[in-house]
Amino acid sequence: MIKTAGSRELYETYRQHMRKLADVRSALALMQWDQETYLPVKGAGFRAQQVATLSEIAHELVTAEKLGSLLESLESATGLNDTEKKNITLTREDFLKQKKYPAAFVRKMSETVSKSFNAWNLAKKENRFATFEKELAELVVLKKEETQILGYKEHPYDALIDEFEKGCTVQLLDKVFANMLPKLRIILEKIQRANAPDDSFLFNAYDKKKQWDFGMQIIAELGFDFEAGRQDISSHPFSTSFNKYDVRITTRIDENDFSSMLFSCIHETGHALYEQGLPESEYGLPSGEFASLGIHESQSRLWENHVGRSPGFWKFNYPLAKEKFPEAFNGIPEEQFYKAINKVKPSLIRTESDELTYHFHVMIRYEIEKMLITGELQTNDIPACWNEKYKKWLTVDVPDDKRGCLQDVHWSHGSFGYFPTYSLGSFYAAQFFAHANKTDPQLGEKMEKGNTNDLLQWLRQRIHGYGRILNSEEICRIATGETLNVQYFLDYLLDKYSRIYEI
Repeated sequence: MIKTAGSRELYETYRQHMRKLADVRSALALMQWDQETYLPVKGAGFRAQQVATLSEIAHELVTAEKLGSLLESLESATGLNDTEKKNITLTREDFLKQKKYPAAFVRKMSETVSKSFNAWNLAKKENRFATFEKELAELVVLKKEETQILGYKEHPYDALIDEFEKGCTVQLLDKVFANMLPKLRIILEKIQRANAPDDSFLFNAYDKKKQWDFGMQIIAELGFDFEAGRQDISSHPFSTSFNKYDVRITTRIDENDFSSMLFSCIHETGHALYEQGLPESEYGLPSGEFASLGIHESQSRLWENHVGRSPGFWKFNYPLAKEKFPEAFNGIPEEQFYKAINKVKPSLIRTESDELTYHFHVMIRYEIEKMLITGELQTNDIPACWNEKYKKWLTVDVPDDKRGCLQDVHWSHGSFGYFPTYSLGSFYAAQFFAHANKTDPQLGEKMEKGNTNDLLQWLRQRIHGYGRILNSEEICRIATGETLNVQYFLDYLLDKYSRIYEI
């Protein structure tokens, strides 16, 4: 058995190794952020090479024999507290998983993702899926290979979803969607028989600069620390973090759609607030990382919907919006504005869809991903399959690839298995928000006065501060006293839309 003093020294050596790994990953993330924001077109080729090199270095660090020996020694060490022990356990799990990946595969995946992103970006501008199809096909081959590298018990897609939501499976997701979607369809049918609110004023001309300024004002109000982060423009909104003091978010602006930029700003701010709330001292360790993508998405969905689309939030912010856009909102009462931003209507774009039909968008992508991984669907058949499913589930006709299968960036990143976490995040968000209001019944009144800080502190104490030491279910139990219960989400939707649509 190792003596306590030796254990401390070994743990410090382990910490330094993990911080070095985090430094390399942060440099890699910075290159990828730049690739999606400011990288000159001609720089794409060398950037793919640079990203691949850093990915290879990160893989070498995470699979180093030195790290393996450290972890083996620390597993039987004394004198470590519970968090430190958990860090060792989680890092060893990561180590053993990463050891499965050949270095050549890591480099190939990185290069292919870089090429794939550039092809997707060009394809979206050209409005032509064929421009992206070749690179996507190469990526799907690699993702299939990855399922074999990682291994799985029942379904190859299990290996991919587990990367984003540990322990989640196709069996679980199929059951969730099978139970949830019919209930959502019943609510949708009731809404479609009711009088729809007029939202036409949201699609007038909204000056680009004024939208940017208003979005930045809202982000600051929600608690985003601009001395520890920034916002920029990208073709698809996203967030990334290099450490809690350098968190980047992006948005996009449509000058004829007031909601587009605003709600992407609030959504990405939710992600950013989580990252800015992680413990500084745990940088590079599992205790300094987010718990899961389901929990991460719970934060973005909570702020976007439970806060950003709530009447209390707009009681404070609608007067500010009217000051910024007096012509657009002239003669539009606050209640009409609130109903308009919550209008339910099957649509083409996931990121701009309402809270109810949003989950049909997620399910469609999930089904397509499963078929790609099992080989039931080939990449060149994606547009036809996509269009067919949108017609079946959302009763909309997809006019082109840009507003169809090219709208999301995720596949170009190789993020197969990510989409289901959006729905899981929404379910967690409803449960968290309900319990936050039970803890502090004055949260709604505070929001009406522009105070969302107390809600943020509730989230910091019960969710953000644990890092990855607790899994999704453990965090949910601590925050709410029970594991995930989708009834909170259904109750939230029924209460909200019964008021708006009088159903």
